[in-house]
Amino acid sequence: MEKAKNVEEYIATQRAALTSNPECGVTHYNLGVALLGQKKYSEAEGSFQDALENSPTLAEAYVQLGGICLNRGDLEGCLQYNQMAVKSRAGFSEGYGNIGFAQLQLGNIDEAIWALEKAIRWNPSFLQAYTTLANAYIMKGMVEESIETSLKVIELEPSFPVAYNNLAIAYMEKGEFALAIDNADKAVEMGYDVASEILEELEAHR
Repeated sequence: MEKAKNVEEYIATQRAALTSNPECGVTHYNLGVALLGQKKYSEAEGSFQDALENSPTLAEAYVQLGGICLNRGDLEGCLQYNQMAVKSRAGFSEGYGNIGFAQLQLGNIDEAIWALEKAIRWNPSFLQAYTTLANAYIMKGMVEESIETSLKVIELEPSFPVAYNNLAIAYMEKGEFALAIDNADKAVEMGYDVASEILEELEAHR
């Protein structure tokens, strides 16, 4: 099949394919992703719903619907769609990662930790899940676990600035200010916007 020259052509191709095969969930899904790329959220939402109507186990469509909810500020909706995603496909790490993120935003720290630990069990290279988990551990007062998790991120991706920021916060909690300064400086060097109150507190220990 000839590659589409642009998004409009790609969308037209997907719509044409659906005319001849309206029950293809994957085509509905592909159309939804393209519409999402154009920020046509309600049209994309309809396509993902159509995708699930025809392919109820298409976990990625639930995740996309959750993302649309998140874009609207609807954390509960995001959580519900991602819960549906992991029900439709066992071991779906992205769904568990998103559940963890939503639960943490909703203040449900234990539920967040449970989901995020599950996400990295299914995908041991899931950087975003590790960094969210490091935050959750800090909020739970599990400082050592947070440090261990951030160090794992750096082992996987040494240029991931959020991990250095999380380490700075964790070392501050332990009163290990030299290590906190070192990690905060690395985060700043990598272009991360470290919170001004953290930098101010560390300034007193330089």
